[in-house]
Amino acid sequence: MEFIEFKNIFKVYKNGISALADVNLSIARGEFVFIIGQSGSGKSTLTKLLYREEKPTKGTVNVGGINVGKLKNGNVYKLRRKIGVVFQDFKLLPKLNVYENIAYPLESYGMKSSEIREKVLKALERVGLKDKIRSYPDQLSGGEQQRVCIARAIVNEPKLIICDEPTGDLDPKMSKEIMKVIENINKELGSTIIMATHDKEIVNRMKKRVVCLHNGVVVSDKKKGSYIQNENV
Repeated sequence: MEFIEFKNIFKVYKNGISALADVNLSIARGEFVFIIGQSGSGKSTLTKLLYREEKPTKGTVNVGGINVGKLKNGNVYKLRRKIGVVFQDFKLLPKLNVYENIAYPLESYGMKSSEIREKVLKALERVGLKDKIRSYPDQLSGGEQQRVCIARAIVNEPKLIICDEPTGDLDPKMSKEIMKVIENINKELGSTIIMATHDKEIVNRMKKRVVCLHNGVVVSDKKKGSYIQNENV
């Protein structure tokens, strides 16, 4: 059984807009998958279904054997503990320093402070930011803030990491560095990486699996794909 399965997924929002139409997609444990497509093609909706930010109108989303759409609201937190999410706009808490931002989700789980410290330091080491442990978000560059966001996403060593346009606000040099960090995490932790992106240079250079969406439909799925094969996006 695949680690992630989208079966006959339809998503229609209350305003009548159809975001996804009959999407079928299987992703193996440890895979690195780019989701590409124009704005409005359904990329973000697809990723949000994985951590129950959205529920499908029709169809089934399975993550590690869990039927995500059928989860009771009170149990969604258990799913999210196993998933790391990296956002384009970082979503760091401005009044907390780097250590506190990364420790925050673990504290909400009721984890012991000694265990939290060990996990936070390990996550910071993985993203190369141990020297910024007491800095605040407004003291960091955009690339450094994104590294903090990645450290927060991996602090609990999740089996699945979802990245929604993680390089969207970064320059090409910083984007390349961030992608190297994410690729190393994929290799070291064996985490499945699903990344929605518009960054053609990164997709073409990395030669990972590429799934292309157009108007909510999967129009191509290449094992070692590129934007070159999907010029309409």
